[in-house]
Amino acid sequence: MARAYYATQTNRTLNQENLPMLSHGLESYRAYQWEVEITLPKGLEDESKLTLAAKSVGQIGFASEDIVVDRVNDKYFYPGKVTPESVTITFDNLVKGQLAEKLFSWMSNTYDPITGSFTPQFIRGSASTETGVGGFKNHIRLYQLDNTMFPVKHVHLYGAYPKSWRLAEFNYTTNEFHTIEVEIRYDFAVQYSGLV
Repeated sequence: MARAYYATQTNRTLNQENLPMLSHGLESYRAYQWEVEITLPKGLEDESKLTLAAKSVGQIGFASEDIVVDRVNDKYFYPGKVTPESVTITFDNLVKGQLAEKLFSWMSNTYDPITGSFTPQFIRGSASTETGVGGFKNHIRLYQLDNTMFPVKHVHLYGAYPKSWRLAEFNYTTNEFHTIEVEIRYDFAVQYSGLV
């Protein structure tokens, strides 16, 4: 049985009736068609969403560590513990909407530099045990949009909290908007179809 290779299964013939296979048959999602929705802790909710100021979202993923078994001159590998990677979200530092203050308040739910306490909301018992939301860990959803700007898939980050908060460099020689970077740690990343 002959195997179909890339060169033999793509139609590159140009004619007036049909388009070549590569022009439409291998469509992909665009890296710039997305929205991020961040569920903020209680007390930080507002009508304006952080998604409007999100400029970029880093890579989301997790990796399985190897368990290595040595047998004489050979090595065998088995999947071990899975470690989720952190993700960095870059925000435009907008003049309106007090975005910097909201992000700093969100980071203060992990570590409050004024009091020196970690997860102060959680310690005070304001976390919701029913939904799991409301303490220092919350949910983040990244929606992938199709060509009509309709959400078709989304990645749900469970147990997310800000790990670091960084203001971008201040520099007179640059010609771009100022940004804020927030590195986020999460427990689980799950890919869903649709708006689940």
